[in-house]
Amino acid sequence: MKPNIEGAKSDLLGLDVVDRGPSVRAKSRDFFWYSPVLKARLDHITADFVVCPRNEDEVIKALSICYKHNVPVTLRGAGTGNYGQAMPLAGGCVMHMHHMSKVRQIFPGRVIVEPGCLIRDIDARCIADSGQEIRMFSSTWSTASIGGFIAGGSGGVGSCTWGQLRDLGNIIRLRVVTMEETPRILEFRGSELPRVSHAYGTNGVITEIELPLAPAYDWVDIFVEFGDFLESVAYTADLANQDGILIKLATPVEAPISHAYFPRVRPHVTPESNLVALMVAPHAMDAFMTFTARWKTARILYRSDSHDWKRSPGPVFEYGWNHTTLRALRIDPTITYLQVRYGFPEFMELIAEVRRIFGQEVLQHLEAIRENGKIIFAGLPLVRFTTEERLDEIVRIHEDLGCMIFNPHRYTLEEAGRQTVDQRQLEFKKQADPKGLLNPGKMIAWHDPDWKYQEMYTYPDLQPAR
Repeated sequence: MKPNIEGAKSDLLGLDVVDRGPSVRAKSRDFFWYSPVLKARLDHITADFVVCPRNEDEVIKALSICYKHNVPVTLRGAGTGNYGQAMPLAGGCVMHMHHMSKVRQIFPGRVIVEPGCLIRDIDARCIADSGQEIRMFSSTWSTASIGGFIAGGSGGVGSCTWGQLRDLGNIIRLRVVTMEETPRILEFRGSELPRVSHAYGTNGVITEIELPLAPAYDWVDIFVEFGDFLESVAYTADLANQDGILIKLATPVEAPISHAYFPRVRPHVTPESNLVALMVAPHAMDAFMTFTARWKTARILYRSDSHDWKRSPGPVFEYGWNHTTLRALRIDPTITYLQVRYGFPEFMELIAEVRRIFGQEVLQHLEAIRENGKIIFAGLPLVRFTTEERLDEIVRIHEDLGCMIFNPHRYTLEEAGRQTVDQRQLEFKKQADPKGLLNPGKMIAWHDPDWKYQEMYTYPDLQPAR
């Protein structure tokens, strides 16, 4: 199917369309450049034009026109994803959702929003109107859109209490438009949600999201310092398992990360400092202080509600999740990262063995998350990049040890996840996107169902370098 770009643009008159200049390139890019592997392969990628629908009717019109003219459509929120999820591998149209940014309704325990809402704006509105906040968010809270988080994220700040997005109850409802000759509007709840959540927009366009809320708190940001990293991990796991101490973030970072890559923290630490970044509810502070006093080597370095630092470090969550990587990249461009699952109950042994094998080549940064009622750790370690071959070897060593890798150096759903076909998403794509025009190249099972994952997949219609 040869796309008729000019025909599509002609039929899209009246919609907000951008078809020339730096703006098209800017809206064709996400944060894929965190990965040197993806940067080498995707840096040249750009759409032919961008359409910015103002409402669901315009989404339907744009999809119908692009379907008619065989034009690929890649969905985009704020573009803060790191896997190349929003990169238009085959060119065509980028559908940018920033106009659809309304908070529609707030109820006790839930909120209904459009996908282009920035997460910070949802939080601000919910706090102001109802004293509630969203349960979890990415560390790019101030710039990320909620639709991008649902379609490309997996968890974040809040996951130490609420688990991950895929866990039952963390998404209530999604409204989705299909890409057919006559697009349909579908709604998904409960067991149907995984068809379209974390699907990179490969099988439908999310136009409305209903999410659960929790009581809002003026969270106390804290840094706790330890001389020994493994002790800081044990402390974090024990704290996160305290049923009566409400937290929203629990992030151990190995020395010398805080001294080397956190300029606002550097005056208060040494190269030997291992830090734990925390968000604790104000009413839980007495319990938290009592708990921490039991750890004789723990030293509270910073409290946002009581400190003498001349310069505030800013929100502590902006030192966690992938902001840790971003801060390191700003100082050392040879840094990249991995995403690792250290499961229960062997996470302490696995973390210790990985540190023994790699030393300073792979610096540990962990996030406490809740999985099936138990605390485990997600690792987002800082990796000193040398070659692709060595990076692949580091991945293999982790996997041989029994660590699950979610590989941020791959742009497909399967390779970045569990290296298996998600039949629910594939079957729904067959129904909702019969021409395979939605975000092509991101679902291997659509193009090559027999792929063996023995090497990095290359989408055969990847846009050639210009």
